[in-house]
Parts: sequence; structure tokens; C-alpha cells
Amino acid sequence: MASTAASSSQATGLRRRWPTLAGVALAGMTAYGLASGVDLAPILAASGLVYLGAAALRKPMTAWWVFLGTFVVVGAGKAIGESALATWLILGLAGAFAVFGVVRGVLRPAYGLPLQSLAMLAFGAVAAVALAVDESAGAYLVAAGLLGHAAWDVYHHRVERVVVRSFAEFCFVLDTLLAVVIVVITVRG
Repeated sequence: MASTAASSSQATGLRRRWPTLAGVALAGMTAYGLASGVDLAPILAASGLVYLGAAALRKPMTAWWVFLGTFVVVGAGKAIGESALATWLILGLAGAFAVFGVVRGVLRPAYGLPLQSLAMLAFGAVAAVALAVDESAGAYLVAAGLLGHAAWDVYHHRVERVVVRSFAEFCFVLDTLLAVVIVVITVRG
């Protein structure tokens, strides 16, 4: 009977950690066959876009839907070998979300659209610069940006603002693992 209770407890723990498991799985699929860390610049840009989109829509759960949209854009870019195009498209979508939010008048609270717009500018700028510099430096920039965004995820998970906790947890795991993969691939040359 004790083993049944233990296995039931483990199953409950796994159900609660589904965002972590999803982040690990997506990181593994993304890392498979990765040639350069710069190829993940669209993911860095997308990480900022998801938060901006959720802030513009004022619905934390929409982070998952915005993520799904970025997943399609990043996947299409990868399929056609155009990670730079995917990055620029995501940056354009970020601009559209920012304008949409301003038109809707969602300029308050300050941690919403205003702060998420600044974060998008920062993460988007790092992604864009990573595309413009040499491959090794670009890869390290993307890795640093992803680690910075992982910290952003931890903060939002803790304060439970802008995005749902499940998304912040998923994104933290994904960002961290991808940053590690980028550094390993870049160091190995």
C-alpha cells in the first residue's frame, strides 16, 4: 500500500511539473542538429514577444497562444533555412502587438505593456545584433540573451504577472537549456 501512495505522489508531482518536462522536450528537439547558436536568434526574439503579446492582450493565459504563433514562425524559418527572416518577422510582430496595446489603452499597470515593451526592445536588439556580428560572438550573444530571459521568467513566475506561471516555468527551462547547448556547441567549434 505504501508503494501505491508513493507512485501516486510521483504521478502528481510529474503532473505539476509538466511545464518543466515540456521545456526539456522542446529544448531537446530544438538542439537536435543545431549547427550554430545564431540560428536560435528567433527564439530569443520570440521570448520577448510572448510576454509583450500577453501584456498587450491583458490575458496571461494568451502567452501560450502567442508562443504557438512564434513556434510556427520559428519552425518555418528553420525549415527554409532562414532564421534571420524569422527573427525580423518576430520583431515586426512585436511592433504590431505594441501598437495594438497602445491603441487599446493598456499602458497601465507599468509592469504590463510599458515594461514588456522595454524588455522586447532589449531582447530583440540582442537577437538583431547577434545576426550582424560574426557567428561565434553572435552565438554567445544569443546564449547570454536567453539566460537574461530565463531570469525574466523566474521573476514573472515569482510575482505571477503578465504570463501564467506554467508558461514562465516552461520558458525558464527552455531558455536555460538552449543557452547551455549554444555555449557547448560554440566552445566545441
